[in-house]
Amino acid sequence: MRQSLSIIAAAGLLASVSLTGCAKASHDGSASGGGPVQITMWTHSAGNPGELAVYKKIITDFNASQSKYQVVQQNFPQGSYNDAITSAAAAHKLPCLMDMDGPIMPNWAWAGYLQPLNLPSSLIDGLLPTAVGRYKGEVYSAGYWDAAMAIFARKSVLTEAGVRVPTVDQPWTLDEFNAVNAKLKAAGYDTPLDLGAADKGEWWSYAYSPMLASAGGDEIDRTAMKSADGKLNGPDAVRFFTWFQQAFKKGWTNNNGPVGNQNFIDNKVALSYTGVWNAQDALQKVGSDLLVLPPVDFGHGAKIGGASWQWGISTACGTQQSEGARAYLQYSFQDKYLTDFADSQVVIPSTSTAAAASKYFGPNGSLHQFAELSQKFALARPATPGYPVISTTFEKAAKDIMNGADVKSTLDTAVQAIDSDISSNNNYGS
Repeated sequence: MRQSLSIIAAAGLLASVSLTGCAKASHDGSASGGGPVQITMWTHSAGNPGELAVYKKIITDFNASQSKYQVVQQNFPQGSYNDAITSAAAAHKLPCLMDMDGPIMPNWAWAGYLQPLNLPSSLIDGLLPTAVGRYKGEVYSAGYWDAAMAIFARKSVLTEAGVRVPTVDQPWTLDEFNAVNAKLKAAGYDTPLDLGAADKGEWWSYAYSPMLASAGGDEIDRTAMKSADGKLNGPDAVRFFTWFQQAFKKGWTNNNGPVGNQNFIDNKVALSYTGVWNAQDALQKVGSDLLVLPPVDFGHGAKIGGASWQWGISTACGTQQSEGARAYLQYSFQDKYLTDFADSQVVIPSTSTAAAASKYFGPNGSLHQFAELSQKFALARPATPGYPVISTTFEKAAKDIMNGADVKSTLDTAVQAIDSDISSNNNYGS
């Protein structure tokens, strides 16, 4: 499931469009002569047999259900997928249907790759909020699932340390969390907490910007999406990143790796900040002693990252193909398929009815807690075309701070980089 983490964490956001202006796509898909209208469909899912099996079933069922359209799928390795999209856009050969990591959607919509989704509101309104991609008041993408993060712990360890087990209704406060880490370190854990700091790329924004938001800061002022000043370098942000730096200085956590959840499985750390993609393995190894705990409330409510891969329709899709693409998407959002995706990949279905039917996320499912965490705490990353620059800038600043850089001046520099990108792109049209 580590591969599915890269669904979110390593989506190749650098391959997005920034500083290059609009690259309007004009290819109109492909249509067969005399037969059903062909709808080209690209996914990033090559190498993920569970996900591909569900797509194969949906496409087979849809193509057999009517004679007007035929969906034709092409799969790409995730590592080269975004490059394939941007190259296709430049060559005016975008597919009709294409998936995308949630945070990249505004950039691709701004670049002219995507058209509004225009699916029925009865369908969109039934999805998890973070499974719907909105930009400038329009829905451009929708997803079959989302992921969620949590803190993994062992009940026996917390009980022996005399630590309160937090609940969804009462997460740990920051003071409690600090005391927990101090107790666990005193109990013999060299580094009691694995924050996943050995990872790289989009992971940093996905994992740590919700903590920043929980502390009262943010990656940008979301009211206008024109500046990060006061949000990424304001007092709340400085307090959060000072805590973040101190967590490393005090030896509560480190960035030594390995990436993933192995240190928790081996009981080398007592707490692991990780996601649903590692839950099955943890359950198998730790059994009934495993606790899936909510994120810490840094003062402004607990938060976790939201928005995973979603589907959109390109501007290269002609009128007839667009009608077929919408018919396919509407067909594909049946609960039975969403449950299939959830149970084959261990991801959270985007409708409550599909979640209820899931063997993992239903009311009695072993991972039901993740569905609750997603519903209650998920926060999408800023919906702005400037997000790719925000994300890379956030990662650099957070890593510099982790390694001992002055907190305030580092954040001021990050704000300057983000604001300069926004300004140089004419506020991305906002």
